Amino acid sequence: MREPHGVDPDVDLHDPGQVREWQRHRFVLPAIALGGMLGASARHGADLLWPAKPGAVPWTTLGVNVLGCLLIGVLMVLVVEVGGAHPLWRPFAGVGVLGGFTTFSTYVVETTVLLDDGHPGLAFGYVAGTLVLALAAVTVGLVTTRAAVGRRSRTGLDR
Repeated sequence: MREPHGVDPDVDLHDPGQVREWQRHRFVLPAIALGGMLGASARHGADLLWPAKPGAVPWTTLGVNVLGCLLIGVLMVLVVEVGGAHPLWRPFAGVGVLGGFTTFSTYVVETTVLLDDGHPGLAFGYVAGTLVLALAAVTVGLVTTRAAVGRRSRTGLDR
């Protein structure tokens, strides 16, 4: 038995089938990384333009997460239901750009800061409001994009 080569010890580059599989997917991680750099940079820019005020709702993070969820709804309709996009578009735009742009880890840290600073009501409102608005934004993105491209949902979300 030959020793596998490359980074992944489970991939045997002497096996033609595994080589073809690797070649088909070798650009996915770089696409995600490039998209992530762009999305995180955009989020950082928003944080610089509109920094959060201590003891207040972190409006920038809330806005970024809601906008990101809206765009994820739009993207999923276009990529999954309409189709025809390049195979790297979903990992680049969905996982990379929008995954780097939205920041639910910062949302948790900001909630913890609000709690630590003695603002439990504000923290609860931020948690609940973000969840409700993010889910609503995904739904709006799905429904409006389906309407724009003339598709009907099989899940009933657009009715």
